[in-house]
Amino acid sequence: QVQLVESGGGLVQPGGSLTLSCATSGSIFSINTMGWYRQAPGKQRDLVARITSGGSTNYADSVKGRFTISMDNAKRTVYLQMNNLKPEDTAVYYCNALIRITPTSTNTYWGQGTQVTVSS
Repeated sequence: QVQLVESGGGLVQPGGSLTLSCATSGSIFSINTMGWYRQAPGKQRDLVARITSGGSTNYADSVKGRFTISMDNAKRTVYLQMNNLKPEDTAVYYCNALIRITPTSTNTYWGQGTQVTVSS
């Protein structure tokens, strides 16, 4: 069974940095894309950043220039380096992956979520 295991959330002061990690476990054929979404209290879950297995990336406008997404294909792990964090970045961050389980079957998976709190 495929699982996404996240780590790296926590409390940080404004202007600080955090790195989130999300590792894929279980038997898979290949990874199409991996990404990060976030959901603040009372708000919808929105895309933060996404990366394809080929290395193409896209970011939400609100994090461009501050966040960097990367993927280690060999480790099947995606990272989100977050710099110059702002209070409005406070949210639960969820890892997402579009994974090809077999050559003809693709599923979407979500991690359990990790809390990021930016506060002085």
